[in-house]
Amino acid sequence: MDVRRTVGRNLRWCREAAGLSQGQLAKLLAAKKLGVTQSYISELEHGRRNPTIVTLSYIARALKVSVAKLVEDRPEHGR
Repeated sequence: MDVRRTVGRNLRWCREAAGLSQGQLAKLLAAKKLGVTQSYISELEHGRRNPTIVTLSYIARALKVSVAKLVEDRPEHGR
C-alpha cells in the first residue's frame, strides 16, 4: 500500500464529493494561512507529495471529513 496514493485518491474523492475544485480548496486553506496552492493539491492527489499531519488536519476540516477518511485504504473509491 502506498499511503501517498491512498491519501491522494481519498482527497480527490472527498473534494469532488464536496463540490470543490482544486483551486477552491486551495483558497479555503489559504484563508487558514497554510499557503497551499492548487498545484500542491494536484500533487497531493497524484501521490507526489507527502503532507504533514497538520496539513491533513486542515484539509479534512475544510472538506468536513475526518483525517482517518483521508488516510484509510478504501477499495470502493475506484482503484
